[in-house]
Amino acid sequence: MGKFNFIETKIKDLYIIEPMLFGDNRGYFMESYNKKDFFEAGLTMEFVQDNESKSKKGVLRGMHFQTRHTQGKLVRVTEGEVFDAAVDLRKGSPTFGQWEGVLLTSENKRQFYVPEGFAHGFLVVSDTAVFNYKCTDYYAPEFDSGLLWNDEEVGIQWPLEGIEEILLSEKDKKQKKLGELDIPFEYKGE
Repeated sequence: MGKFNFIETKIKDLYIIEPMLFGDNRGYFMESYNKKDFFEAGLTMEFVQDNESKSKKGVLRGMHFQTRHTQGKLVRVTEGEVFDAAVDLRKGSPTFGQWEGVLLTSENKRQFYVPEGFAHGFLVVSDTAVFNYKCTDYYAPEFDSGLLWNDEEVGIQWPLEGIEEILLSEKDKKQKKLGELDIPFEYKGE
């Protein structure tokens, strides 16, 4: 029996992953990644880089993607809470332009797998949050791109209750809307 529950979302190839916790009065143990279990679930990606960020409440990082050296990301939170979102940017996909979101917390231990061909971002909803992610390719700033976080056409329902101010980088304030993007991704599904 595997040590993960792989939950398919309404968007093909996008997964919520729940690790199995083993605990007692001392605390807990869990695996955050196991290549064999992931491969058995059909997630055959190879990771080459791990990243971590710490942000305060109201920080919104996203919606990012790389046009070349595209990255799949396995994301989780080790401190605090974030609302994590992904948008399908694969031309020809039956869910093109649709989004999926999930609350990731240090308590629920959930993870989100966002494959290549998606824009990805998160909003910190706790006082602070530490966000960790594994990537399938290296960061390539020359191919960095993004989707405007509040594009009405996509309509991500960010949980803004209790957020006094959305804190964005200068880059994220200037991202393009879905209809303005030159998208290099093709859907390879059935």
